[in-house]
Amino acid sequence: MVYLQITMRIAPSNRPQAAAVYTKYKQAFLTQVLGAKSKDLLIRDEDVQVTHGFNSSDNAKAYLQSPLFNEDVVRELKPLLQDNPDIRIYESA
Repeated sequence: MVYLQITMRIAPSNRPQAAAVYTKYKQAFLTQVLGAKSKDLLIRDEDVQVTHGFNSSDNAKAYLQSPLFNEDVVRELKPLLQDNPDIRIYESA
């Protein structure tokens, strides 16, 4: 499995809004994005992390260029971000 990991610094007061964005687009991600396998949200003391599972790194990279990601998810999360997110793609062993 290939994972797209997006880690974001979001103030604790804005985390409920970030979680709402995750919930709003989770089903669309799982049903509309080519190769999508899973999507998980982790809310930690220091940050918020979303991990997306894919069947290939090409599909993970394609999602980062998709309208769903850029026109919907990023647009809604951008006002909540304290700095640029850390975006990584990796493969599980």
